[in-house]
Amino acid sequence: MSATSSAEDDILETPILDSERPSLLQKISEEGGYAYVRMATLAAGGDMRAAEATKEVAWEQLHSGPWHSVIPIWRDAYAMACLHVAKLHYAAGEFSLVLRALDMGLIMGGLTLRDDLNSAIKTASEKARTKLDDVEEDNKSRLVCEKVEVAELQHLLPVKSLSSKLVGRRSSLSLEGFLRDYFLPGSPVVISDCMADWPAQSKWNNVNYLKKIAGFRTIPVEVGKNYLCQDWKQELITFSEFLERILSNDSTTADTTYLAQHPLFDQIQELRQDILIPDYCFAGGGEMRSLNAWFGPGGTVTPLHHDPHHNILAQVVGKKYVRLYSASLSEELYPHAEFMLRNSSQVDLDNIDEKEFPRVVNLEFFDCILSEGEMLYIPPKWWHYVRSLTTSFSVSFWWSDSANSSAS
Repeated sequence: MSATSSAEDDILETPILDSERPSLLQKISEEGGYAYVRMATLAAGGDMRAAEATKEVAWEQLHSGPWHSVIPIWRDAYAMACLHVAKLHYAAGEFSLVLRALDMGLIMGGLTLRDDLNSAIKTASEKARTKLDDVEEDNKSRLVCEKVEVAELQHLLPVKSLSSKLVGRRSSLSLEGFLRDYFLPGSPVVISDCMADWPAQSKWNNVNYLKKIAGFRTIPVEVGKNYLCQDWKQELITFSEFLERILSNDSTTADTTYLAQHPLFDQIQELRQDILIPDYCFAGGGEMRSLNAWFGPGGTVTPLHHDPHHNILAQVVGKKYVRLYSASLSEELYPHAEFMLRNSSQVDLDNIDEKEFPRVVNLEFFDCILSEGEMLYIPPKWWHYVRSLTTSFSVSFWWSDSANSSAS
């Protein structure tokens, strides 16, 4: 290998940043970011301290108020800073640090430099993976090893579970049948035998595969019982650290770590290639709204809430219990008064206070156990509570219909 090709291997290409840098710096200056611009110029010249400083300056701007009020150019400024940091770590062969910087740019940065971030992640991931030895799959490498009998877990479920109306089940349901029997009437259904062609079905239960594909990547996780609890918080950790927490088996309900409602497949595109958008998501002539991952140990809970869009929840690994209440029962479910939480119920189904919430006690509900290879259709505004019975990896597909395609 020539000295020239070796030097080129040490350079992380960022063509969009290279062409857009003057324009971006000008816009940042117009928003008063003079100190950022000075340090960014030094960072582009190879100064790591300056690169880290620009990242800190942009980070402070991102946290200067509510997220929706952040001036968009500061999101691009943060992505630029992350790229500068990544380029310098790449030249030093520090690929795990490269990927952390790039992931932060994807998670918190703007859209202008997103293609550079994704391209750089692909390059750095290939370098990082060369350091990993291929390991043969064995039982210890599996997230869920044994079949779980639901009867053994019945005591973990809310009162009256599986004793009311079970969600109907259909095998290999046609799109026409889905439209006629469930989509148009607005009724939930469990659909089986519809994920056999997903690579994820054979790959995601393998810890070694997940580590190889995503181990160095940084992800946002939730820590605590659920988002309605006071001790709930968020952390940024690597995917490998997250897997270790799941496998440690020593976590309690209070410190359960959960990757919840995160657009993981936008961030880690190799995992996106393992799944397919179900045909059902094209019902109604609308458009896809979001595609999110839900990944965590047994015991994770999503409290009773509703969402604005049609939802297919696809279970790839493990089992989940899901309880649903019709959208017509909203008032009886005591929604929070606060604007940000008005789609969530004040009722804790795991410990119902019957004196404070008497109307919920005898409400009719539907529920089911969702197993590997099954999908659950949840109509818009239907209230649902979800509990993982085992380590669980699920994917949710939200889409709007043509009548509501402009809704947020």
